[in-house]
Order: sequence, then structure tokens, then C-alpha cells
Amino acid sequence: MAFNKVIIQGNISSEVELKQTQSGTSVCSFNVAVNRYSKDPNEAKADFFTVVAWQAKAEFLSRNFKKGSPILVCGRLENRSFEDKNGNKRTVTEIIAEEVSFVGY
Repeated sequence: MAFNKVIIQGNISSEVELKQTQSGTSVCSFNVAVNRYSKDPNEAKADFFTVVAWQAKAEFLSRNFKKGSPILVCGRLENRSFEDKNGNKRTVTEIIAEEVSFVGY
């Protein structure tokens, strides 16, 4: 049995830009900053996660969220490999959004 579920709550730290694949499928990606607990408030740190959303979810996000918006994301982790412009192989880990919610602080 396999299980792959991620839940994060934080603030969007990059613009939510809607794009289209060559086949016309909507996609957007953005980063979410999630504060990390620290005993010393002067040493507050955050982790930044890349979130990718597809189709209607991507369109919803681009209409309703912007940089600085609080958000709750439920999804799964996926690794993606690609070759950069210098020919180096790279691997990134992204959260594929399955559910997104508005969050009030």
C-alpha cells in the first residue's frame, strides 16, 4: 500500500501565473511560504514549497489568489526531472494541488 498526501498552510510568496500547455490545458505554479516553529521568535524561519495546479483548479487559483494571500493546500508530492539550459539534469519536488482553500487569520 502506498500513501502520498501533503497538507500545508501558509502565504503565497510568488505570483500565481496561469499558463496553457501546447494542448490547451490550464496550469499554474506558485510558491507557498510556511513558517517553521522556533523556540526563539527572533530566529523565525520559513520553508518554501512549489505548488502546481491543473485545469479548473489552476483557473480558480489565478482568479482568486495572489502573492501574499493565505492559503491551505492539500495534495501529493511528485518529482519531476528535466534538463536545464546548460544541459545539466535537474530534479524538483513539487506539490500537486488536489484541494485548495481560503484561510482567514
